[in-house]
Amino acid sequence: MDFKDKIAIVTGGGNGIGCAVCLAFAERGAKVVVVDRDGDAAQAVAEEIGRNAIAVTADVTRAADVQAYVARALDAFGRIDCFHNNAGIEGRVAPTAEYDEAVYDAVMGVNVKGVFLGLRYVLPVMIGQGSGAVVNTASTAGLIGTPGMPAYVASKHAVIGLTKVAASEVGPQGVRVNAVCPGPIATRMIADIARQVSPNNPGGVEERYTAGLPLRRYGTAEEVANVVLFLCSDLAGNVTGAQYVIDGGRTAAPTGGASLGRME
Repeated sequence: MDFKDKIAIVTGGGNGIGCAVCLAFAERGAKVVVVDRDGDAAQAVAEEIGRNAIAVTADVTRAADVQAYVARALDAFGRIDCFHNNAGIEGRVAPTAEYDEAVYDAVMGVNVKGVFLGLRYVLPVMIGQGSGAVVNTASTAGLIGTPGMPAYVASKHAVIGLTKVAASEVGPQGVRVNAVCPGPIATRMIADIARQVSPNNPGGVEERYTAGLPLRRYGTAEEVANVVLFLCSDLAGNVTGAQYVIDGGRTAAPTGGASLGRME
């Protein structure tokens, strides 16, 4: 997977999976645009990469900010070859009957509108080039339900829908669009969910969850990055409109598999 002279944009690139993807692209020769609403985090990742990266502070729910990160990429590097449309938030853990409307709107705004706006403003560039690869970050929550996470589950189902629509539209122009569906990954997000579920024993959440996974562990951000880079590479030249699951086997045995357990 050689990305020498390729240009990659990664949203949510300041931490977790996005950070791992930025570093992986850079290690394989790409120039990277690190986008995050936390400008300091984006800058730290860009500085770790060095001269082949720039940082852009952006709120992915704002069209003007999305247009701005696309413009910065084009001004700095002249094209966009790879786009990891990754920024997302988990929201709160609460039953649907008790879920806060404002939190629901916030989750849908970042996870759905943010992905849509990324597609809206990156795809025309790739269509004009006649080439490009997009990877949207969905989740196993886009494939099966997770009790207590109605907003997150709804948003990730929507990401898979957007992926299929975009892939069917832009394939004839040489652009591929796929999604990754991570399961539990050892990042800040899963740690925050565990604290919400069990404030007094968040470590117990991991123990219960991983006991139901065939691989018996959380995944790593680097393992997700490997799949993202594969989907952006020429090795995946005939892959579009697909959802690649990276979940330690969670969806292979959903009835006997992992559960977050009861909230305290």
